[in-house]
Amino acid sequence: MVDLYLRGRLIKWIAFIFMLGLFLFANLTIMVITFCFLTVGMIIRTLLSEFRKRVKLGLCVVYGFGLAIQIVFTVIAVFGSKGTLIYYPGKVFAVLLLLLPFFVEQLVVINKNTTFYLPSIEDISTITFAELRNGQEAIGAILDKVTKVGKSFTPEKLRALLKDLRNNSATQYVNNGTLTEKYIESAYATLGDARVYLAISNTGSAASEIISLFTQKLYNHASLSFDYDLNTIISYNGGANVYPPGMNPEILEYFHQKKDASVLIYSLETTTEQKKAIIDKIAAINKEGSAYNLIGLVTKRSFKPNIMFCSQFVYKMLEYAGLQYFNNKAGHVRPTDLIELDYYKKLKFEYEIKF
Repeated sequence: MVDLYLRGRLIKWIAFIFMLGLFLFANLTIMVITFCFLTVGMIIRTLLSEFRKRVKLGLCVVYGFGLAIQIVFTVIAVFGSKGTLIYYPGKVFAVLLLLLPFFVEQLVVINKNTTFYLPSIEDISTITFAELRNGQEAIGAILDKVTKVGKSFTPEKLRALLKDLRNNSATQYVNNGTLTEKYIESAYATLGDARVYLAISNTGSAASEIISLFTQKLYNHASLSFDYDLNTIISYNGGANVYPPGMNPEILEYFHQKKDASVLIYSLETTTEQKKAIIDKIAAINKEGSAYNLIGLVTKRSFKPNIMFCSQFVYKMLEYAGLQYFNNKAGHVRPTDLIELDYYKKLKFEYEIKF
């Protein structure tokens, strides 16, 4: 009993020293590697446990999503705020997130009244091929998620994302007047066309890749246009190194950031008054100011009315004009929801652009 007590104390001290070392010395790469190794270790531990198959699979899926949350939080809230007052509190929280898988495991143990133990060498040696096959799909699914996370956080994409973060603001308008008088005039010139156009795109941008970790969807950007040829296409974005993050005009070249990028264009019937109401609102936002709601991708909240992300913006413009064809909170609308939740077939598919 004494040996078990001493061993438990030793493990706790080792864990404390390790976590302290991470807080003091770890950079982004070390943090991400630590999260990945811990997740893989927890998956192996779970597959070797006495839980039922469904519980094992559920835990493995939770660990995979937990890994994505850990990495995204560390990138955005910690190393994206380096040099500010929230960097060190954020890093403390990121280190504490290491305990999240153990907390989830303990909840399951308590609810299932099942003893969870770390297998011995003898236990591992008696694992059958059938047991390995049963866990193969779960391991494969998690490894796919880990691979996707790795591809989403390449050095180039991280640099682009961190650059956007430096220019971004979750509480203040940083974008003002990027729409020219020529753009506004071009938008009003389309009032003879009784349709607005929705563009749902798979761009490959850094922000799009991060969003895909949450949505698990291929298409992760939504835009609004007032003409068929997309000359007046507009959305909320990071500014593409041209404008501050917020409401900006877009060009098709912006969407071509990977080989298989594509854009789906749908149209929605409208009245002249409804279309004009949207353009008037966009012109007002242009004068008031805007900012890209990057934090809102996680929190689903905006600190100010004109702080939005892409699909939130498109839905709110449709809602403002009374054109929304499904009911949801704007902060919860994903780009693909604009297509998938069209239960009443209000949208008309127009064409697809492939690059």
